[in-house]
Amino acid sequence: MTDFSYRWRDPVTDDEMSDLVRSHGGQPVPGWWSGIRRHSLGWVTARDTAATLVGFVNVAWDGGDHAFLLDTKTRGTHQRRGIATAVVSLAVAHVRAAGCEWLHVDFVPELRSFYFDACGFRPTEAGLIRLTGLES
Repeated sequence: MTDFSYRWRDPVTDDEMSDLVRSHGGQPVPGWWSGIRRHSLGWVTARDTAATLVGFVNVAWDGGDHAFLLDTKTRGTHQRRGIATAVVSLAVAHVRAAGCEWLHVDFVPELRSFYFDACGFRPTEAGLIRLTGLES
């Protein structure tokens, strides 16, 4: 991981974020990052030696005790190198330093091992209401 630098609240452009999303088959939404950045406690970037964005995680929060890990991403060509684990670890340290009591994360079942085993999250009960895609 010495070939990568990790930073808290490192400037990120919409174009960089779109490129990162596209790199692993996602469909970027133009302007997404500019629109949500103001709701963030912070974010962590991982960059390679050429300063290319290769990893990212966003931390939203309620302004108090609860923070929410969102949008963990690793460039498709850089996966399985510990980058996502490193960005989550740095995010956890900054959330703790900000005085938050809880850090929440939601994920698809195939990421269970990553979040529970590699990152140290624990299972909890939660509730969810799907607000889109439902028939009346």
